Amino acid sequence: MRTAVVFIPQSHRDKLLEVSKALATGIQAQGHTVDIIDGSRDVNTKLTIYEYVAIGTEVTSLFGGKIPEKISSFLKSSGIVAGKRSFAFVLKKSIGADKGLQRLMKQMEGEGMFLKFSDVLTSAAQATEIGKRLNIS
Repeated sequence: MRTAVVFIPQSHRDKLLEVSKALATGIQAQGHTVDIIDGSRDVNTKLTIYEYVAIGTEVTSLFGGKIPEKISSFLKSSGIVAGKRSFAFVLKKSIGADKGLQRLMKQMEGEGMFLKFSDVLTSAAQATEIGKRLNIS
């Protein structure tokens, strides 16, 4: 099954890329084809061809749980995403990670995506394990 792991960084691109690659490795272990997409650089990427989409970001404020504004513009310009099964994740950075995850989920559901799972990830090892256990099929 074609799967996309999209990450949209604000300031810590390297850490988010590392976790996204680890998640992709876990999903590939299930036998799926995975593409990693940087949502801040690959703005014209269409997600229409993917059957499962994982979207991750980081919290941009210490307490408020704010997420990058680029997420909504990326989702609006990424083709038909309504009805796509998806996974939402944010990096554990501060106290506001849970609220940031809620905001990400709200934006994804606002575009019509069907969230199957969501989590706050702390490390690449955790991302790999979650990727192995995601129910993608």
